[in-house]
Amino acid sequence: MTALRLRVFAVFALGYFVSYLFRGVNLGFAPFLTHEMGFTATDLGTLTSLYFLGFAGAQIPGGVLLDHFGPRRVTACVMLVAAAGALVFGLSHSMGVMMFGRLLVGVGVSVCLGGAFKATAQHFPVAQLTLVNGLVMAVGGLGGVAVGAPLSWLLTIAPWRSVSLGLAVLTAAVAAIIWIGGPRTRDTHHQASVLEQFKGTAHILRSHAFWKTATFSALTQTVFYAMQSLWVGAFLRDVTPAGTVDAASRAASLVSVLGGAFIGGNIGFGALARAFERRGVSVARFSGVTMALFVVVQALLAARVPLPAPLLWAAYGALGGTGILTYAVLAEYFPARMIGRVNTTFTLVIFVGIFVTQIAIGAALGHWSAVDGHYPVAAHQTVWTALIVLQTVAGLWYFMPGRRAGATQPAMES
Repeated sequence: MTALRLRVFAVFALGYFVSYLFRGVNLGFAPFLTHEMGFTATDLGTLTSLYFLGFAGAQIPGGVLLDHFGPRRVTACVMLVAAAGALVFGLSHSMGVMMFGRLLVGVGVSVCLGGAFKATAQHFPVAQLTLVNGLVMAVGGLGGVAVGAPLSWLLTIAPWRSVSLGLAVLTAAVAAIIWIGGPRTRDTHHQASVLEQFKGTAHILRSHAFWKTATFSALTQTVFYAMQSLWVGAFLRDVTPAGTVDAASRAASLVSVLGGAFIGGNIGFGALARAFERRGVSVARFSGVTMALFVVVQALLAARVPLPAPLLWAAYGALGGTGILTYAVLAEYFPARMIGRVNTTFTLVIFVGIFVTQIAIGAALGHWSAVDGHYPVAAHQTVWTALIVLQTVAGLWYFMPGRRAGATQPAMES
C-alpha cells in the first residue's frame, strides 16, 4: 500500500469510526434515558431511529455532492453538522429537541461511509476493494466495540450528557483531520451538471439488477444495525437466563464480543471473497452464502439453542457485516463516475430500512407489558421470527436465476 493510499484509508476510516460511534451510542445511553427522561421502548426506538432517518434522507444529495465535489471536502464539511447535533443532544432536556439533535447527527455523518468508499474506489484497484472496504468497515466496527463494555464503563464515571459533548469535540477534530489530511488530487468538479447527476441516481433506482442484488443485503444489514445500535442490548438483558452473572454486565460484554467479531468478519470475509473469486466463485455468490448463514445464526439465537452465547454472538457479529461485499459487486457493475451515487443510494435503502425497523421493533415490544423495564422472552422471539422470515424471502429472490449486478456489464450512463 502506497503512502497516498494509506493516508486515504486512514483519514476516511477514522470518519466512519465516528459515524459508527454515534450509531450505537444510545445502546449505552438507553438505561439512563429511561430512568432520567422516562422514555418508553417506543420513545427510545423513535429517538434512536432519527439518526437513521437523517442519514437516509441525506444519501441522495450526499452522493451527488461526493461525485461533484469529492470526498475530502464533502465529508469534512458535513461532519460539522454532526458535531452540532451532538451538542444539541447533550444539552437538551426535552424529547423534541433531542430528536432534532439526533437527526442532525444522522445528517452529519451521512457521507462518512459513502465518502470512504468513493475515496477508496478512486485510489485503489477494483480487485482490492472488497478487502479495503472491509478494512474500512473494520475500523468503523471498533465503534461497535466501544459502545459495549468501554462505554458502559465510561458512563460509570461520566454522565451521558458529558459523553455526548465529548463526541461533539471528537467529531469536529476528525472533520479537521479529513480536511487537512485527505488527498486533494481528485477533488475536482464533475463535468456533468448536478441535475444530470440526479438523473443518474434515478437510473440506479429503476435498475432491476440493482434491486435484485441489493434487497437481501439491505435487509440483513437493516436487521444487524437496527439490533446492534439499540435492541440487541434489550434482547440480551431480557433473554439472558437468570444466574449469578448480572444480565446488564453480561449484555455489555457480549455487545463488545459482537463488535470485535464484526471487525474480524469484515477483514476476513473481504479477503476470503477475493480468494474464492480466484477459484471461480463470484463475490455475489460468496456474499449471498454468508448472508444466508447470518440468517441461520439469528434463528439459533431466537430459538435459544443451548450453545455458548459468546460463540453465537461472535458468529452474529462476524456474519452480520458480510452484506457490505455488495458495494464491491455494484462497483464492478456501474460506471466509475457514478460510484458515489451508487454507494449512497444503496446506503439510503439500508438506512431507511433501519429507521423503519427500529421504530417497528419498539412498537412491537410495546404490545407486551414490561416488568421493571424488561420485556418477556416471547416478545423478543416474535420480533426476531418476523425479521428472519423477511430475510429468508429476500434470500430466495437473491439466489433465483436472473440478471444481477456483477453478472454483466451495464449500459448505464449519466
